[in-house]
Amino acid sequence: MKRKPSTEATAAWIRLMRVQSRVLDCVEQDLKEAGFPPLAWYDALLELSRAPSGEMRPVELEKQMLLPQYSTSRLIDRLLFVEITEAGRDLQKKMWNAYSAAIEKYVGSKLSDADAVKLCGLLDRLGCSCGEVKAAAAAARDGVPAR
Repeated sequence: MKRKPSTEATAAWIRLMRVQSRVLDCVEQDLKEAGFPPLAWYDALLELSRAPSGEMRPVELEKQMLLPQYSTSRLIDRLLFVEITEAGRDLQKKMWNAYSAAIEKYVGSKLSDADAVKLCGLLDRLGCSCGEVKAAAAAARDGVPAR
């Protein structure tokens, strides 16, 4: 007989899904109010800007993206390559200002750094790769946009 999740594990799952959805909705709204396209654009532009040549195959791009790309996958699947332009690089840098402010507003202001590290540890146990947090934080301090 398979073990069923405990009430506590089920409650944690529900909270995780609700918080993820609510925070993403808030971030999307902040980007929209700042006059920027959806977060998926930032995600794609960031990954393209990280590629050595500034271009990727659509399948590679989708694998690297932080967010699931249901709507964009139909569009980019028909393309051979996706390449970032200077205008795209500029947009990604401008979007980072609004995106980083939203991250601080909805996450950073609510968790101490120690709490954030603990949360990453818990998420790591669930299979998330939050080990990148230190690198992202260091990059952000150096003015390099992160996710």
